[in-house]
Amino acid sequence: MIEKRDFYINGRWVAPSAANDFAVIDPSTEEACAVISLGSEADTNAAVAAAKAALPGWMATPPAERIAMVEKLVEAYKARGEDLAQAMSSEMGAPIDMARSQQVGAGVGHLKNFIRAAKAFQFEKPLGDHAPNDIIIHEAVGVAALITPWNWPMNQITLKVGAAAISGCTMVLKPSEQSPLNAMIFAEMMDEAGFPPGVFNLVNGDGVGVGSTLSAHPDVDMVSFTGSTRAGTAISKSAADTLKKVHLELGGKGANVIFDDADEKAVKRGVLHMMNNTGQSCNAPSRMLVQRGIYDQAVATAAEVAGKITVGPASQEGRHIGPVVNELQWGKIQGLIQAGIDEGAKLVAGGTGRPDGLNKGFYVKPTIFADVTNQMVVAREEIFGPVLAMIPFDTEEEAIEIANDTPYGLTNYVQTQDMGRANRMARQLRSGMVEMNGQPRSAGAPFGGMKQSGNGREGGSWGIEDFLEVKAVGGWTAE
Repeated sequence: MIEKRDFYINGRWVAPSAANDFAVIDPSTEEACAVISLGSEADTNAAVAAAKAALPGWMATPPAERIAMVEKLVEAYKARGEDLAQAMSSEMGAPIDMARSQQVGAGVGHLKNFIRAAKAFQFEKPLGDHAPNDIIIHEAVGVAALITPWNWPMNQITLKVGAAAISGCTMVLKPSEQSPLNAMIFAEMMDEAGFPPGVFNLVNGDGVGVGSTLSAHPDVDMVSFTGSTRAGTAISKSAADTLKKVHLELGGKGANVIFDDADEKAVKRGVLHMMNNTGQSCNAPSRMLVQRGIYDQAVATAAEVAGKITVGPASQEGRHIGPVVNELQWGKIQGLIQAGIDEGAKLVAGGTGRPDGLNKGFYVKPTIFADVTNQMVVAREEIFGPVLAMIPFDTEEEAIEIANDTPYGLTNYVQTQDMGRANRMARQLRSGMVEMNGQPRSAGAPFGGMKQSGNGREGGSWGIEDFLEVKAVGGWTAE
């Protein structure tokens, strides 16, 4: 049993102000794999005070030196990759091979992209040739509260910490209490990289406790949150009293629009993408819209692909999917699968209950619903599990209407060989991101959504900009 009760505040590991043990559950076994402590208001205040005290010095540190510190972090990260993979596999259920390649790999990739973007970023620049004595300064927003989720832990921590550090912000990280171990390893890496005391602080806790205190704290200048739309709404309301900047990366219900001229691997690719990370991705292509001429074949293919996906323990090597994160999520997913059945969607793969041979652990059957209408619960709600809803359509116009008929707007997907149509779709789909024909977004591309999927962008230069304020100076004289 791992015991990690301390918090990282002002460059030191410190004991909680009051004991408040919390068991971290391994979703593969339903047994505790670690004990942490949930922080109090006093712990949170101490972390914010440390960040506030460190802010003037870190803001004044030249960008080149801040970038160099992140470069040292990359080296520390690489050295601890296996530790991170093992932690994430045990605490949130990512199969170990997937944890090593995708979960760990995402973090180092984001840090490298920030370094590249930062070296080309103009933190100070002239307004223009017409105004020789005007300069635009990009300076840190200030103390940033970073609240991260359990589903892609290192992905989200590095997207926030990397951008905040380079921008000159000091920070308090509250990782999900469901997956805190990787974040504590990350804090050790920040210490090893040599970040000054107070620049980075970590306090474990839940949303009601530490999260709410950070959102309302008068000395916190910005909240960057990734998680559910419901929680994002609550954070926005809490932050409104102090008018702090709020960045939200929230839920999604992405449409994967497959036209009748799509390549032959489009359906298989869509199913496998949906099931990756056991469906626990906000940008998952969870609604598969298929043109009617190929719909029946697509349903048969999707059912066949889902039937071949194996489910097993996160500690086991291989290309299977693992459990969902906890009992609460498992119960929610089971309820939504049953709701799909009750509403008359056609179950062609999976269903309720655990997969055969697994009677313990939060495992979910890879599930496919066909003949779904866009008004059914399984088409409206973000399930956050390995559940795909298939919807037929006839025309391009109808596909756009169905795809956009959702409160979310994170990622949509298009599969067609008609590039003119693909480009029309990309322009008309109401989402922050569109990926076409299996081509992912490139390194450093902005990640984020619109509507109830949130605001702001993470990654590359856009991620850096989100942690900066713009200051216009008149009467500037070159030094």
